[in-house]
Amino acid sequence: MMGSAAPAPAADRRGLRLLLVEDSPNDVELTLSELRRQGFSVAADVVQSAEEFTQRLQDNVYDLVLADYNLPQWRGMEALELIRERGLDIPLILVTGSLGDVKAVECLKLGAADYVLKDRLARLPSAVRTALKEKLLRDERKQAQEELARKVDELARSNADLEQFAYVASHDLQEPLRMVASYTQLLSERYSGKLDETADKYIGYASEGAVRMQHLIQDLLAFSRVGRAGVTCQSVDCNAVIDEVLQSLTAAIQESGAVVTHAPLPAVWADTPQLAQVFQNLIGNAIKFRKEAVPEITVLAEKSGPNWLFSVSDNGIGIAPESVENIFVVFQRLHARTEYAGNGIGLAICKKIIERYGGKIWVEAQAGQGSVFKFTLPAALRQEAAIRPELVEARS
Repeated sequence: MMGSAAPAPAADRRGLRLLLVEDSPNDVELTLSELRRQGFSVAADVVQSAEEFTQRLQDNVYDLVLADYNLPQWRGMEALELIRERGLDIPLILVTGSLGDVKAVECLKLGAADYVLKDRLARLPSAVRTALKEKLLRDERKQAQEELARKVDELARSNADLEQFAYVASHDLQEPLRMVASYTQLLSERYSGKLDETADKYIGYASEGAVRMQHLIQDLLAFSRVGRAGVTCQSVDCNAVIDEVLQSLTAAIQESGAVVTHAPLPAVWADTPQLAQVFQNLIGNAIKFRKEAVPEITVLAEKSGPNWLFSVSDNGIGIAPESVENIFVVFQRLHARTEYAGNGIGLAICKKIIERYGGKIWVEAQAGQGSVFKFTLPAALRQEAAIRPELVEARS
């Protein structure tokens, strides 16, 4: 496998990490000298047995393995089996004193990237570059396959949402439409030409149905847009997001006398508007579903592995244990509209946003004892949070 002496790829310039399977110190030095002469920055470990090889693989990360075919204790091709047993993809090039054509072809079929004879080491740099390029292509192909699988999963979820939409359209959306149609027809048949108080009543019913239908459609569109709209992920300061949300909820906070506090919060990797929507829905619900006492709402965060675990707790009416899963379903309501306004879609939107970033959301609650909504989000990739030292409060 001859290759052109192309410029060293990025892996060469950042330094090549080698694992050499070789029992001759002179051959090790000749091999490394040839690579360095051709512009490689090389760091290498040398092993002579399967046990040493396995231990090195466990302790370090390597770009390439160069293996002699024949060693006193084992053969270089056995190193390829050990690499595969550990689920690694590390190119292996045989560097050997002699290897017949038949045996060379057999080794290539078994998975060796190339072979170079020790008396022709000038060809080794070219073989190394070719092996590294082929490894890069495999990595890119694997990434493309994983991206395709992710898209397939997103499509499956989208299809599930469409099925839910079809159900809602055939049930929930039909009811307000029937109200509009029925009372408009009554108005036309019974009171054509003579509008009075009763006719005004029917018109009111028709208007109410139309408004409800409009709200349902708007909420459903908001839910569907979560997965469709393009988002710009970046490091988002949750303190700033909370400040913005509390500003938006000023009227509700003043009316209820709610006290909203948050500890210093971190930065997460997310989209600012969608993260704001999550906090606004959770804090807004905590204000809405309150008891007679002044609402007290607290937002906290703690590190949990690669994620941040957030909690939004309140002293409101709570949620019955048997309903903690249903509340995240689209248009699932636990109370009549006469008790609390809304169409039951806010938490479904929160769940869809959180899961889009690979997080989870759940609630810990008891009826009459308040609720604690918890969710996870990935920590900011570029920098950890710049946390404010003060505790912020929003009061009536």
